[in-house]
Amino acid sequence: MDLCNINVIKVLLAKYGFRFSKSMGQNFLVESWVPERLVLEAGVNNTHGVIEIGPGIGCLTQKLAETAGKVVAIELDSKLIPVLNETLADRENVEVINGDALKINIPALIEEKLPGLTPIVCANLPYNITSPILTLLISCGRFESITVMIQKEVAKRICAKPGTADYGSFTLFVNYYTEPKILFDVSPGCFIPQPKVTSSVISMVTRKTPLVSVNDEKLLFRVIRAAFSMRRKILVNSLMSSFGNKFDKGDIADILLECGFKPLVRGEDLSLDDFARLSDAIGCRL
Repeated sequence: MDLCNINVIKVLLAKYGFRFSKSMGQNFLVESWVPERLVLEAGVNNTHGVIEIGPGIGCLTQKLAETAGKVVAIELDSKLIPVLNETLADRENVEVINGDALKINIPALIEEKLPGLTPIVCANLPYNITSPILTLLISCGRFESITVMIQKEVAKRICAKPGTADYGSFTLFVNYYTEPKILFDVSPGCFIPQPKVTSSVISMVTRKTPLVSVNDEKLLFRVIRAAFSMRRKILVNSLMSSFGNKFDKGDIADILLECGFKPLVRGEDLSLDDFARLSDAIGCRL
């Protein structure tokens, strides 16, 4: 069954009375080259246990099952479960779970469902959960790599450079733990229904050690969040929003000077290494 054939899709969905949900960010692929290249770029082989989030009708799942040791597909929409039971009936190495990926204990799921396999993520993520699900997947620290299709604008944010409009706290979070790379774009015409935005496939390979060394990881990300909480403000004012109960503005100005930063510097001008130095300097005075 060609699950990227629009006619096959329409017949299948009509059979089960399925209607697309905007709130769930449902867009199904109608171009077979996309899942084929996605699996190829992810480097999936039989040593991998793949977590897929939002399988839809199983277009990507089928391709993953051809090379992976096992695929665990998490689908939120219960109306798609009978569809997946039909389309994946002959795939013995696929297990479909009806649940919310944001609420599932991912490390426990890996231990239970993928013993002896190297966990990776490969998915066409629902647009409405892109940032929170990526945060969850990266934070759990269990995946060798995460290869996903997301909105192009989010992919650009992840790979942005300091001083650019797309650069922000999410950029720094992803780069701290992983090495991200945009692989290719996917136009709206490759989906049904067509989204209003272009998508990008991005690979995030987990770093063996974080990109920078820092004394207090939690403090680092507190400083980063504060720096971007008021993006157009200079850094000394932004930091006051989070550390004003510990320092006055003069104290923060002194810390910035100590780190070698100009008085009018903004958070968007700092690299991850800069933030690490700033975090350590703040930590020494807390």
